Amino acid sequence: MNLKPETLRRIDEVIPHYPVKRSAVLPLLHLIQEDVGYIPPEATEWVAQKLELQPINVYEVVTFYPMFRQKPIGRRHIRVCRTLSCALMGGYKACETFEKEFDTHRGEVSPDGEVTIEFVECLASCGTAPVVMIDDALHEKVDPAKAKELSAQIKQQAGQRR
Repeated sequence: MNLKPETLRRIDEVIPHYPVKRSAVLPLLHLIQEDVGYIPPEATEWVAQKLELQPINVYEVVTFYPMFRQKPIGRRHIRVCRTLSCALMGGYKACETFEKEFDTHRGEVSPDGEVTIEFVECLASCGTAPVVMIDDALHEKVDPAKAKELSAQIKQQAGQRR
């Protein structure tokens, strides 16, 4: 496992906080995903060894919780809420707009490597549906027109980085 020294230090600090090592699985996986961007297969083995578990015990956690990614994502992460309020207010159309704008499908990385779009469960802003989270920023009342505006902003920022 090729983790940053800071991540390894934080992992070593976290484990003793739990009376049973197994309880540190979630925090360790979060730290690894924060560092690497996803949970690579070797991370499952590494965490299992670190916590004296069987790899299947860690794999069960990785596959159960939807916040853990098992493959790399784009530089920007677009999450569109798909629960009832957002679905009724146009969340699916907003998601389709993002897919068209970035020439990709949900769960895939766009051809330029810039974005990954995915449907997620409730983003806890039902009164301002449909909502979209881009990286860590929540955007409310995202209809197709606003999805196009947000897409244009992402493309512009990507162009400035190049």
